[in-house]
Amino acid sequence: MQRWLILTVLCLSGGIIFMLPFLREVYYIPMQQAFSFDHTQMGVLSSVFGTASLLAYFPGGWLADRFSPRKLMSCGLLGMALAGVYYSRFPSYAISIVIHAFWGLCTSLVFWGAMIKATRNWGRSNKQGQAFGLLESGRGISELASSSLLLALFIWLGSQAEALSQVILLFSLCNAALAILVWLFLQDTEGDKAEESKNFELGLKEIIAVLKMPTVWLISIIVLSSYSAYWGAFYFAPYATDIFGLSVVVGASIAVGKMWLKPFVAVLAGFTADRMGVANTVFYCLLAMTLCFAVFSVLPQGGGYLAVMLINTVIISIGVFALRGLYFALLTEGGISAAATGTAVGVISAIGFTPDVFMPLLGGILLDTYPGAEGYRYYFGTIAILCLVGTFSAYLMMRIVQKRRLISTVDGTLEEIINE
Repeated sequence: MQRWLILTVLCLSGGIIFMLPFLREVYYIPMQQAFSFDHTQMGVLSSVFGTASLLAYFPGGWLADRFSPRKLMSCGLLGMALAGVYYSRFPSYAISIVIHAFWGLCTSLVFWGAMIKATRNWGRSNKQGQAFGLLESGRGISELASSSLLLALFIWLGSQAEALSQVILLFSLCNAALAILVWLFLQDTEGDKAEESKNFELGLKEIIAVLKMPTVWLISIIVLSSYSAYWGAFYFAPYATDIFGLSVVVGASIAVGKMWLKPFVAVLAGFTADRMGVANTVFYCLLAMTLCFAVFSVLPQGGGYLAVMLINTVIISIGVFALRGLYFALLTEGGISAAATGTAVGVISAIGFTPDVFMPLLGGILLDTYPGAEGYRYYFGTIAILCLVGTFSAYLMMRIVQKRRLISTVDGTLEEIINE
């Protein structure tokens, strides 16, 4: 029972901590009105959060190897809550920038690496796919549930500035409550206590050793290509509306519909990966997405191809959500030690999540430079190439995993012969 309480807390905190910096996804216009921000200012706030997060991933991984997940996650959630309470009072633009930068540090410097390490510790060595699949599924459910409930409250309160203030305040209180739950239910492992009691330091030598691991770089490329596909999926709604003439409502329904796939796909992918192997499952997901984005890059527009578009959308959405629940499960199969988890996650995240910086910019430039179907084709074609690179990296990971298993089997056989 205690194990499942821990996983529940990880899922809730891992989903809700990101709701405050991404309020614009649901409350874009209300935020503009309440804060008196224009489109550029709204974009700058997101860019500040993304940049602070990107810079914080690597040192955040170092922290995760130095301090226990319990301490780091609690501090990250509490920091989000305190800044959120102040943000609910609609501060000035300059203060809002500072708050978004601070949120980037709370999520990526303090929280992210610790959450990944806690999840890896929660899962057994042969059940890493299940552990990370359940985490991603639970995060998706917590995001959907909290967003839906607070959106209903926002509408009930009148959909004005005061209602938005209450939503921000409640999200902040949720973060504070989760900080307490993390502190109560997560336990410091003996390894955590030993590291801290000995003033464990991950020096330059150890960091260089992590950077020399081929699996770290392969996983980084896999995450980068998978996350690029995730950004590509953001354009399915406007693509359906602009190119296939579907209504805005239908386009939005496609976007919402694929979101509901996330909780089910992530957990199913986790269980599948534990049977087939994580690297194998990642390879087939990336291969499928490469083919589907390649189809999008040459697909003619018109109602006759609507079925192909919808099938492609479903397959890519399944692949994206499966991979989001799997790529950190590659840490164990890749032979990365538990002690170096945080540092490895920091490196992988710093590289793998760079699409947050370049993919929206690339999409905007291509769609403005080549209006209509041509711009979408170039954009989806670029993602197909990135997915192809990811597929090749996953293939190399498969080879490494197979080699490690073969060596392990041979060593086990020799040990049995010696003992006899």
